[in-house]
Amino acid sequence: MLGSTTVTDPWTLARDTASAAGVTLEPLITVEDADRINDVIDRTWGGQHLDREVVRALAASGNVSWGAIDADRLVGFVLGWAGVDDGGLHVHSHMLAAVPDSRHRGVGAALKFAQRAQALDQGILVMRWTFDPLLARNAWLNIGKLGAVIDGFERDFYGSMRDTLNVGERSDRAFIAWDLRREPGARPTPSAADLLRDSGGEPEAVEGVGGTVAIAIPPEYLEVRAADSARADRWRDAIARAIEGSLATGRVGVAFDRERSAYVFGAPEGAAP
Repeated sequence: MLGSTTVTDPWTLARDTASAAGVTLEPLITVEDADRINDVIDRTWGGQHLDREVVRALAASGNVSWGAIDADRLVGFVLGWAGVDDGGLHVHSHMLAAVPDSRHRGVGAALKFAQRAQALDQGILVMRWTFDPLLARNAWLNIGKLGAVIDGFERDFYGSMRDTLNVGERSDRAFIAWDLRREPGARPTPSAADLLRDSGGEPEAVEGVGGTVAIAIPPEYLEVRAADSARADRWRDAIARAIEGSLATGRVGVAFDRERSAYVFGAPEGAAP
């Protein structure tokens, strides 16, 4: 999965992306910064808050959170910490958020690039996190803009969540792995046969499909859920089965086809198809 040596200086990429998004990057290291973070959390998810001491403790242990500043107002942040798994040391990126009026500008990408640059400065080469695979906007950021891959999945990973955005939802999460040495950006989207497709707004599984496969998701899942919770549940179940089946055969999520609103699962980079 590990790719080529980085070409663009990581901090240059982070700051240039932030400038294009109309924000500046700032480390968040004080308990007062936690209050600003909680304001963003409240406007993004609602119904949860971060203990003020956590931000200070993370910064003191080398896990500095980063903020996006627009005219002295914190409009986004990213928070994580160093972790260890069977693959060794990595950064676990736990929270990323931008307030509603600052989305679709590249704020999220700028924050991830800052977190990446910090990790590379510390000699850490991999970043991992989880996300809801039903959210197309997040899928495009993670796989399209950043060039990470999906290499795991678990149903109801966080159990019952109480924030406004996730309450009542099964907290299925896809696991992301991002090779920080690779120049960020989308991989070429390979041709893929439909494993799960959108049939008039309903999920339709296709049996007996091999090789590289496409798994469709609703372009706006939150709208589907608001309009028809039973249909949203059918999509969640169908996508869980499709991703689980793909991972079980050794495929990983290598691309997100934004026009089709579909994941592409295929052989890991460097592996035989």
